[in-house]
Amino acid sequence: MEFGVFSVGDLTPDPTTGVTQTEHERIKAHVAIAKKVEEVGMDVFATGEHHNPPFFPSSPTTTLGYIAAQTERITLSTATTLITTNDPVKIAEDYATLQHLADGRVDLVMGRGNTGPVYPWFGKDIRQGIPLAFENYALLRRLWQEESVDWEGKFRTPLHGFTSTPRPLDGLPPFVWHGSIRSPEIAHQAAYYGDGFFANNIFWPKEHFQRLIAIYRERFEHYGHGKAHQAIVGLGGQFFMRKNSQDAVNEFRPYFDNAPVYGHGPSLEDFMAQTPLIVGSPQQVIDRTLSFREWAGDYQRQLFLIDHAGLPLKTVLEQLDLFGEHVLPTLREELAKGRPADVPETPTHASRLAAARAGGEGSAADPEPAEVAR
Repeated sequence: MEFGVFSVGDLTPDPTTGVTQTEHERIKAHVAIAKKVEEVGMDVFATGEHHNPPFFPSSPTTTLGYIAAQTERITLSTATTLITTNDPVKIAEDYATLQHLADGRVDLVMGRGNTGPVYPWFGKDIRQGIPLAFENYALLRRLWQEESVDWEGKFRTPLHGFTSTPRPLDGLPPFVWHGSIRSPEIAHQAAYYGDGFFANNIFWPKEHFQRLIAIYRERFEHYGHGKAHQAIVGLGGQFFMRKNSQDAVNEFRPYFDNAPVYGHGPSLEDFMAQTPLIVGSPQQVIDRTLSFREWAGDYQRQLFLIDHAGLPLKTVLEQLDLFGEHVLPTLREELAKGRPADVPETPTHASRLAAARAGGEGSAADPEPAEVAR
């Protein structure tokens, strides 16, 4: 079971001071947070991808490459790589390069994003979001798997005898998750390929994501990748804690009330009741996080959003210290209890390379994009 942090990279005024961190400060904060994630014993740091204010992380590979040089152990991931508006050729090249620089400590979460104007900025039509996700990912896989690619599709110019460089490290592409907050088609796509499914369940009630995960698990088994309970699932989450729960609520409330994604809407208490947001003591964070397994099943990765809404870097780093000291050891111990022996860990470069060398990774032909939707 992996634990980590993901950031959407927002630039939001601190409602308690009125100060907005600069882009320079937030970019540097990303690095500091990633290093703290490793220091406290967590496993993953993931950054979002946005191309519009008030967000800054438009170049994830640049940031993750810089972090790779200053860390040794953690997996460096994206919270979303925009498979719809990025050119699959550039994704193949950029993340293979990052994979080499990080010695394989790289994976990706493919997603469509949630900002409509991005599509025309990159010459795409948002009404084609699902077909773009299918076609672009099918091409990306071929670019990573085949030395010479001939390609003709609907959404980009054809390729003839094209070789993406550099080739993936050890001939093994980064592991891919497909992220979704709303689309069963994406859960189906993840299952068809035997990839991971990341249910970013930070906004809606658990029943919605429980349905998406059930679709993914059932289709994962249907396509012959293993039993349903062996599918690779990740969850989102959010927490803010202090040793005293009321102190946490009092301190976080102004940030919640003014956050760009959910401020001026439901009360903090209502939002905590309906979503995974946890504001309270370390024990409350433990208890609520442990409850996720009751509806999601045994899963492989838990990522938390903790650096948004204008929270100062000092506060974010304090949150990570509290998590590493008071929460992480208990979560690791408790989530290991009763976990079936055949439930896999998150695939890593090392584990997948060992499986490939042992003949454990199949080479079944990929589907055409239209097949994935059926």
